[in-house]
Amino acid sequence: MTDAALTLLNARPYGQDPVDLVIRDGRIAAVGAPGTLESAGEVVDIAGRSIGPGLWDAHVHMTQWVIQRRRIDLTDTASAADVLAAVRRAVDTGAPLTDGFLMGYGFRDGLWTQPATLAALEATESDLPVILVSGDLHCAWMNTRAAHRLGLDLDASGIVAEAPWIDALQRIDQHSGLAVHAYRDAAEAAARRGVVGVVEFENTDNLGEWSERIAGGATSLRIEAAAWPDRLESVIAAGLRTGDPIDPAGLLTMGRLKVVVDGSLNTRTAWCWDPYPGVDPSSPHACGVESVSIDELRRLLERARGAGIEAAVHAIGDRANTEVLDTFEALGMRGVVEHAQLVREQDFTRFAELGLIASVQPEHAMDDRDVADRHWNGRTGRAFAFGSLHRAGVGLRLGSDAPVSPLDPWLAIAAATTRSRDGRDAWHPEQRLPMDVALAASARTSIAVGQPADLVISDLDPLSADAERLRSMPVSATLLGGRFTWRAI
Repeated sequence: MTDAALTLLNARPYGQDPVDLVIRDGRIAAVGAPGTLESAGEVVDIAGRSIGPGLWDAHVHMTQWVIQRRRIDLTDTASAADVLAAVRRAVDTGAPLTDGFLMGYGFRDGLWTQPATLAALEATESDLPVILVSGDLHCAWMNTRAAHRLGLDLDASGIVAEAPWIDALQRIDQHSGLAVHAYRDAAEAAARRGVVGVVEFENTDNLGEWSERIAGGATSLRIEAAAWPDRLESVIAAGLRTGDPIDPAGLLTMGRLKVVVDGSLNTRTAWCWDPYPGVDPSSPHACGVESVSIDELRRLLERARGAGIEAAVHAIGDRANTEVLDTFEALGMRGVVEHAQLVREQDFTRFAELGLIASVQPEHAMDDRDVADRHWNGRTGRAFAFGSLHRAGVGLRLGSDAPVSPLDPWLAIAAATTRSRDGRDAWHPEQRLPMDVALAASARTSIAVGQPADLVISDLDPLSADAERLRSMPVSATLLGGRFTWRAI
């Protein structure tokens, strides 16, 4: 990353005595007791602050995270009436548009007593095409003007979900008009929270777009960029394999093939073994949605494997997780299962036996605990079951799924280790993770000679911080390859 040298004095690795560190050529060159090392380059006295490996967010949708600021904020709504009132206020105040659409983000209808309807949204009498995106990104509530522009058919609910909606969202984002500086600002904001890297799962040309953003100055993060199935052949034709560096600075690497097998809990499309309450069991989607068939999943994974591209497969419901595990086992492949929110008891050990990584988003457990208690009633002991996965020997990675949860690993670490938020009792406390496990699942390096100098310096030691302080962890500095991307010391 940089050929400059840097010396950090009196830095305290988590739970340990202070040390000095010497950094050269972007890596940790020496670690020793204070006063025992020959300093090099700029000397910075950390003054006893804590130091740890820089943090990664293992699952983000960066365009959605950046663009949410332009959308009507629906995150605090609790009913269809609340959402409609927010739309009316936005129309009255002239809220900004995205390619002519009035867009909102963040409603969660899993606990609503009255469902969304097309008639209710049309009654807002907006002359604009209106699209309201759910907090989980898996559906949208829209009026007929919006549906007509997007070439979509609406039923009486006004809700479009899963594949038709995800395709439409991709088309909308292509006209979002976001400039490089918006991504640069978002990357810098992440660095202020100790983040050094993210796994980008946006459904777009991530490699090409991030190459342009990095060239334009968005250099505060490492980006591991996934490819979706519609871009698999072009990636293969380019000769790219998982882990290949893309840019000269080493900030952008080729990630994994992303395949979405099912839906989500809030949209009640996560593919489960049991039907959702209140749904006719004979309905074709009573147990959720198989977004990509298992036969197609196998074909995609075989094609990717032959080209040296690893897989990251979205599976939320317990049926989806079982089917995905079966597929990995049949192919003899390792990979990552994204979300793994509901897992059958017998499948925890299978995760470990197959060498699969579970990429989970702990803050979702706090957002969705009440929805899970309603729609996965009687099964929540194995929902968001981070503790069970860990005890089975499964490797974990923590993320946010931003914008579904904020891009802030300290929130994920707090949720994973406490299973509590907003003063509520811990939800299934047996599924808490030990702090050292949560920290390790949020990083890719260590404080050791030869390791990349991707570091976070905080005012508090997370090993001794309570839940509230973890969530607001004061970060004093972040280093990426030995250079400061955020500095307040």
